[in-house]
Amino acid sequence: MPPAATARLLELYPAIAELAPPLRDPVLARHAQAMQVSAGTVLFEEGTPCRGFPLVVAGEVRVARGTPQGRSLELYRVTPGEVCVASTSCLFGRGLLAAHGVAAQPSELVVLDPTGFERWTAHEPFRRFVFGVFADRLAELMALVEAVAFQRLDQRLAATLLGHGSVVLATHQALADEIGTVREIVTRLLKRFERAGWVRLGRERIEIVDAAALRALAAAGSV
Repeated sequence: MPPAATARLLELYPAIAELAPPLRDPVLARHAQAMQVSAGTVLFEEGTPCRGFPLVVAGEVRVARGTPQGRSLELYRVTPGEVCVASTSCLFGRGLLAAHGVAAQPSELVVLDPTGFERWTAHEPFRRFVFGVFADRLAELMALVEAVAFQRLDQRLAATLLGHGSVVLATHQALADEIGTVREIVTRLLKRFERAGWVRLGRERIEIVDAAALRALAAAGSV
């Protein structure tokens, strides 16, 4: 582990910094690997054994169900200081990964191998940290399930656009992946939004013109 990567890791993950040096340092030396990956790099694939516990120190990892090359439903994103629920569940349950992870942007990670993960989670404060983040992610996933099951696609798309800010730099396929549908439906909905004067469409660029209308739709409205 390079010293710079170790320093960033300890700053972002206080639960690791608080580990006793005799427990922390040997694991970092023998069971952790620093990685720098480009956007689009597949970090793990569903249906395979978990090879490590990723800790993000820069960038962002998109975790989704489905195939990395095809249609998928985004579950959550892992940013610096957070942990991956799919990897945690797989390592604790000794099963197969239930989702895949792709670097959403150039990213830097420290990957803890299963032996190192087991040693640290035997320590109660670190285990409590992991389960705390796991519980927060579970609540987010339950909200996602509710949205997918009960909220209309136009409402979900409106909320997703607002979440990107005033200008959305994303393809129609990327937005479709985020809300769990197909590109053609997103394209039709965006054209309806444009006709209503709510957005302005460009090449891989969507400018929000009427945020208030989108917020009303996301809450309960209809196009």
